[in-house]
Amino acid sequence: MSRSVFCVYEQRDTEGLDFVPWPGELGKRIYAEIGKAAWAAWLAHQTMLINENRLSPLDPKHRAFLEAEMRKFLFEGGTERPAGYVPEAGA
Repeated sequence: MSRSVFCVYEQRDTEGLDFVPWPGELGKRIYAEIGKAAWAAWLAHQTMLINENRLSPLDPKHRAFLEAEMRKFLFEGGTERPAGYVPEAGA
């Protein structure tokens, strides 16, 4: 049976995540307050940020940047796309 959460990103009750997706207190907050669809939207946005900014998840500075962007995206009303970003055709 799936869990239900009130997703602060979508502002509605929705299906919750199956696991804590991030370490520490932030991961616990995401698990408690973010639904599967919102998490999937973040993962797509994160992929775009990594590709457009040529980030390495192994670099601690890049990880800190991505964590800050994740907080903004999920809890503070979104983030900006990188300067000059052009979505792929059909995206």
